Amino acid sequence: MKRREAREKALQTLFQLDNNELTVEAAIEHAIEEKTSSEFFEQLVHGTVENLEEIDASIVSKLENWSIDRLAKIERTILRVAAYELLFTPETPKNVVINEAVEISKTFGDEKSSKFVNGVLSKY
Repeated sequence: MKRREAREKALQTLFQLDNNELTVEAAIEHAIEEKTSSEFFEQLVHGTVENLEEIDASIVSKLENWSIDRLAKIERTILRVAAYELLFTPETPKNVVINEAVEISKTFGDEKSSKFVNGVLSKY
């Protein structure tokens, strides 16, 4: 599984967790279906879930006139995955994380999502 695909699958997994009463493992199984998981994908999902309070606090500190609960779920989830990478995976260049999040938001969000995601993440 390539890193872009791992990020997209992590987004889908975390989005499901935000909307349903699933366990992390059940959400992972549903997202990857018959595909083989990857260490990076597992790290993104588990790391984001385990550090959610710190990640959300970090995102809130970057938001202007918004609360995290008011964000669209897809944008909130994209920001959470990207913030996890920015805060907890120093080996990944920040510009790569931000670019990937913006591109993913173009795929999964609406026409304003990528600008919003870019604006928030550029404050990191």
